Amino acid sequence: MSIIRPARESDRAALYSICLETGDSGEDATPLYADPLLLGHVYAGPYLSHAPDFAFVLEDAQGVGGYVIGTPDSHVFEETLEREWWPGLRTQYPDPARIPSDQRTRDERITALLYHPPRTPDALLTDYPAHLHIDLLPRVQGGGNGRRLMVTLLDALRDAGATGVHLGVGDRNTRARGFYRHLGFQELSRAPGSVTFGMRLGRP
Repeated sequence: MSIIRPARESDRAALYSICLETGDSGEDATPLYADPLLLGHVYAGPYLSHAPDFAFVLEDAQGVGGYVIGTPDSHVFEETLEREWWPGLRTQYPDPARIPSDQRTRDERITALLYHPPRTPDALLTDYPAHLHIDLLPRVQGGGNGRRLMVTLLDALRDAGATGVHLGVGDRNTRARGFYRHLGFQELSRAPGSVTFGMRLGRP
């Protein structure tokens, strides 16, 4: 049996761990990074700190095994992080700007995002202002758990007034792409290594 509940601050270590263990297009990225916290700093921690009403975890007898996190307004969220999240991390990690991009380690490539975080294109903000991330460990994949998590967050985003939501997925993660299509997401665009999906959200 597993339950879905709102994420708590005490779940932070679990979210960071899951983010890392699914960080290689759904596969375990632990061997790829020297600093095990980096991926979590970029892709999990900001949501727990600055969008806690849109952070949910899946918990079973072994503990937290998955999460879904997001925000109804990507632009406002990005502005908040620029003021309140990235500055603290920039004091901990040196900017790798002097290292040519093709010579950077994986850690340095992620560290660069602390100084130049990705911004949602205006074209997406118009119709798909919300965005989300979902990650589940292998032990809780299947059985409808992913769908249950997604429905929980999509309902919360819809209730908050979001008219549409987008997400990015690695182009090697064919299972995830099929999952999103099955839920009703449509492919919006492609970039080297990634695919962007979107879904319109109806009224609450």
